[in-house]
Amino acid sequence: MSFIRPEVRAMFLRWREALVGAAILLLGLYWSFGVTPGLLSWVGYLALIIGAILLFAGVQRGRARMGGGGPGVVQIVERRIGYFGPLNGGLVDLEAVTSISLDPTEHPRHWIITHEGGPALHVPINAEGADVLFDAFSSLPGLSPGRVASTLKHEGTAPIVLWRRPDLEKRIARLH
Repeated sequence: MSFIRPEVRAMFLRWREALVGAAILLLGLYWSFGVTPGLLSWVGYLALIIGAILLFAGVQRGRARMGGGGPGVVQIVERRIGYFGPLNGGLVDLEAVTSISLDPTEHPRHWIITHEGGPALHVPINAEGADVLFDAFSSLPGLSPGRVASTLKHEGTAPIVLWRRPDLEKRIARLH
C-alpha cells in the first residue's frame, strides 16, 4: 500500500535527478552562507557547484523522459541498442549508427535509428526503458542533450533529422 498517488510518484521519478540537484544546491547554500565561516563553508561552495550541475543535467533528462507503457522494451548493453517490440525489433551497435531522426507523424512518435548493414530501427519514444536512449544519443559526437530534449517537444509533419555521422555528412556534401 502506497501513501503517494501514482501521478505524483511518476512526477518524482521523471524529475528525480533535478530534485536531487536542487536538494544538494540548497544544502550548499545553507553551508556556504548560513553557517559560520570555516571548512564547512568551503564544502558548501563545492556542493553549490555539484548541485547546479546535477540540476541542469536533471532538467534536461526530465524533459526527455516520456514515461513508459508504450509498445516494446528498450535495452542498452555494452553500447548496443536493443528494441524488442510486438511487431518488430532489432539490435544496433552505437558505433554503426549513421543517423537518428524523430518521426512526429507516427503515433506514438518514433525514433528512427539508421545503421550500417540492416533496416532502420523504429523505436517508440514511450517504449518501456526508452529513457536510456537519451544517454546513448548524448554520447554521439556533436549531438547535445539539449537538442534531444527540445526535439521531443516538436510537433511536425515530417521526420526531423537529429544527427548524422560526420563522415556521412561529408559524403552527402560531395554528392551535391
